[in-house]
Amino acid sequence: MQKRGIKYIWGPARALLRRLPEHTSLLVLSVVTGLLCGLAAVLLKTAIHAIQSGLNGLFPGSRWPYLVLPGVGMLLSGLLVRYVIRDNIGHGVTKVLQAVSKNESKIKRHNVWSSLLTSALTIGFGGSVGAEAPIVYTGAAIGSNLGRYCGMSYRGMTLLLGCGAAGAVAGIFNAPLAGVLFTLEILLFNISMTGMLPLLLSSISATLVSYIFLGQETQFSSTLSAFTIRNVPFYLILGIFCGFCALYFIRTTLSMEDRLGKIRNPWLRWGVSALSLGVLIFLFPPLHGEGYGFLKPLLNGGTIDFGGSTPLSFALRWDWAVPAFFLLVLLLKVFSMTFTNAGGGVGGTFGPTLFVGAMAGFVLSSTLNLISADLVPVSNFVLVGMAGLMAGVMQAPLTAIFLIAEISGGYDLLVPLILTSAISFGVTRIFEKYSIYTKRIASSGELLTHDSDQAVLTLLKSDTLLEKDFSPVRIDATLGELVEVVSRSNRNIFPVLDSKGRLQGYVSLADIRKDMFQSGLYDKKHVYNYMRTAPEYVYLYESMDSVMRKFEKTGAWNLPVIREDRTYLGFLSKSKIFSAYREELRDFSQD
Repeated sequence: MQKRGIKYIWGPARALLRRLPEHTSLLVLSVVTGLLCGLAAVLLKTAIHAIQSGLNGLFPGSRWPYLVLPGVGMLLSGLLVRYVIRDNIGHGVTKVLQAVSKNESKIKRHNVWSSLLTSALTIGFGGSVGAEAPIVYTGAAIGSNLGRYCGMSYRGMTLLLGCGAAGAVAGIFNAPLAGVLFTLEILLFNISMTGMLPLLLSSISATLVSYIFLGQETQFSSTLSAFTIRNVPFYLILGIFCGFCALYFIRTTLSMEDRLGKIRNPWLRWGVSALSLGVLIFLFPPLHGEGYGFLKPLLNGGTIDFGGSTPLSFALRWDWAVPAFFLLVLLLKVFSMTFTNAGGGVGGTFGPTLFVGAMAGFVLSSTLNLISADLVPVSNFVLVGMAGLMAGVMQAPLTAIFLIAEISGGYDLLVPLILTSAISFGVTRIFEKYSIYTKRIASSGELLTHDSDQAVLTLLKSDTLLEKDFSPVRIDATLGELVEVVSRSNRNIFPVLDSKGRLQGYVSLADIRKDMFQSGLYDKKHVYNYMRTAPEYVYLYESMDSVMRKFEKTGAWNLPVIREDRTYLGFLSKSKIFSAYREELRDFSQD
């Protein structure tokens, strides 16, 4: 009955939206998307807190269960993914980028709920990952599916996907401006001023929902010291330090993922990951969960009192042991995060990036203060370090600057936030062209960038430009049979196939012109006497960037398209690609 009632309401609403101009429908749907993303963010945060509170109630004051509990959460999440969801839902932000560039901005319906459920279990039980990437994937899925259901064009659906991501970030952090900047810097490109309005509406809608249910308190409220010019050199050092920490974060994460991915048996991989993660959390409690709770004392100028909760507590009685301990936490957070994801957990790198940045700021500031008492304010450096590492790892300096300012109320630190983020971003870009989200997919040519030419090439799909009006001939056909095919064709190229439909080569009209009017040769010569080998083959769904390199290398104007088993599908022509490119570029520039 309830489902029928929803359909009764939503059916006419969808019909009305389809009758409206698309730009008007986008404004309405952006608000709906924002409201739903805000609710999703509230649900995720509430679920994580409920699971953590329940487990703390079951094991009050005991650290030993935390050797096991993170592994249990990973197992539950992994079982859901493997046997219920049956899809890879990890690396949420990267998956959203791939949906935009490779899948016409379409995201599967289950992603509206699957990332929420699995990440809540993973983080609630202590998995050392962040909730932000799963909520971005959820938000993007909400926007994508709303757009598809309402019959939006590719560009309209892409913008709604971006609205979902913006609303998700805004809702999870209570940071509307950061939500918009995240979408602009990381996910989408070439957004016009008219496209900005839906993003803003979605972001503010999600934030208001979060305010209603969770309150307006900033997530990282802190006791800050006033910015002084004399600290500028130290913020420059922090920027450089964060840049190299970002390089370590990106490269170690990807390397660890590759190594753990080589363990083919999923149960063995879970066992190795669960055991390793449990030991790391037992020795270094800040690695438990998102770790945000451990940042509050540091953001208010204090230190963390472990009170014997780790076997290493005895070492923290020495002053220099404190920055050394947190340097180890900084280095090992990457390992704990990777173990969590490799073992079946679902979570992102967004939260760990903020955590590692805070550790970088604390390690540097506490070291400087040990050299000279009260040289720099610790809480300021913890906060600015979060922005610095985010700018380097995600290569999104504007998002980093305004996110940290919004979630901490630290607009008084705008100058050091800008300075440190810019330096970290610059240092990282010297060594790494791509962010942690884009590094893997950039090599495949599927990454949309802010470069219009490259973005347009990425949007063009070989399967949509396929020409199928070429007349094929059998490899053993006679010249007479070939001439008969030529007489019915409007093309001057004829693909040659074997009995199983696999491409063997092609015959050009120019190659048979001298013999085609000599009827005495019709039964004496065969297609294989005239056949040429194609200079290159194009595979179905091959990136257009790769296709254009093949055209440039061979100098050909037509190339055959085949499947992996060499089954013939058609031809791609350079002239049709150029025509589609010009049309796409014109539409692209007008958006």
